[in-house]
Amino acid sequence: MGLLNFFRRGEPQATSPSSVRSMAGDAAAFNGLNDPALYEFIRNGSGTQTESGATVTAKSAMKNTTVIRCVSLISFSIGMLPLHLKRKNGKGNATDHPLFRLLHRRPNPWQTAFEFRSLMQQRALQHGGAFARKVYSGHKILYLIPMDPARVSVRQKNDWRLEYRFDRGQGEPLILPQREVFHLRYGLSEDGINGISLVKQAAEAIGLALQAEKAAAVLFRNGLIVGGALTHKGNLSPEAYGRLKESMNEDSGADGAHKWKILEEGMELKPSNQSNKDSQAIENRKHQVEEVARPFGVPRPLLAMDDTSWGSGIDVLGQLFVRYSLNPWFEAWQQAIERDLLTEAEADEFEAKFNPGALLRGSMTDQAEFFAKALGSGGHQPWMGWQEVRDVMDLPALDQAPPPPPGLTGKGAGNEPT
Repeated sequence: MGLLNFFRRGEPQATSPSSVRSMAGDAAAFNGLNDPALYEFIRNGSGTQTESGATVTAKSAMKNTTVIRCVSLISFSIGMLPLHLKRKNGKGNATDHPLFRLLHRRPNPWQTAFEFRSLMQQRALQHGGAFARKVYSGHKILYLIPMDPARVSVRQKNDWRLEYRFDRGQGEPLILPQREVFHLRYGLSEDGINGISLVKQAAEAIGLALQAEKAAAVLFRNGLIVGGALTHKGNLSPEAYGRLKESMNEDSGADGAHKWKILEEGMELKPSNQSNKDSQAIENRKHQVEEVARPFGVPRPLLAMDDTSWGSGIDVLGQLFVRYSLNPWFEAWQQAIERDLLTEAEADEFEAKFNPGALLRGSMTDQAEFFAKALGSGGHQPWMGWQEVRDVMDLPALDQAPPPPPGLTGKGAGNEPT
């Protein structure tokens, strides 16, 4: 038996003679024997085989609603928050530096900053790391080009520097030095080089959730679902059966809801109740939502759990999400930018900073009261200047202080330099 037939399931596919499909299912399809993904599958397998019987890959995991919610929530948060290159001396954004445009507006010709950061964050969550090739013009970085992490392998050389091998799908692989790659990785790591994939680490929980969803889908496709039963002590006459059947068809659907039913010959109506087994299945599926979300650090209310209060505590939970779920990723991005995108001399002068204020702010009334007191309103000792307030609110800097509102006096009123 040849190698080609070994990786095919069933009869050879006539529609695509060069296609090779593994026994792992739809997640493992290869474009011929020269596809680098085939060799990666031979070495490591296409995914994680779980005890539940499901093979969990980055692609199949995203079919679970909890996974896609956690990944999209974190990725979109990283993508939408302002990321600026700032001067460390407190003089604001370094808009004249070429890297400012890459991080804040346009990292490459076809992606916005939101799209680029969301994609990189998504891949870091799925694979444990994300990679982008740096395209130079002299010493200036022109573009950041994302690379598929499934095709990238990292090796540490004898001089401690890293080397990146990128399989392009055809021809020889591309060997890139550390200087030419922006590498964002998850903080947890076994070797200090490759981050741990949250999808792989949570494979058992994700696999069980996928199997539970599959079982529920099979139940709705093949199972018998009845609303109740009509019972009769003896045999129902053909005439009564015909009238009853006709009335049941007339009253079916939403238009027939809550109508009275005339039962003949002493019949009784017994509604169908949910079995304990069905209730247990629903509870198991709810439990898997928490099990899958726990490694990602996403609180229950942000998963739209139906038994969670959405009262005043939601602001506190939002702050919890930023502090303990997003802050580690903020640091991962900021320090990776300093390591890979700034020279040693530039790192002494510049730093990349996210502004999570949009996620941490309360209502507009609460913000107005806070900043008014910070500027010295109501006889309070001021602890902020007007430029600092504008910086917190991610507003552009002004050359001249705005005039203070009537009755506002104090150090932070806006009529003196900060």
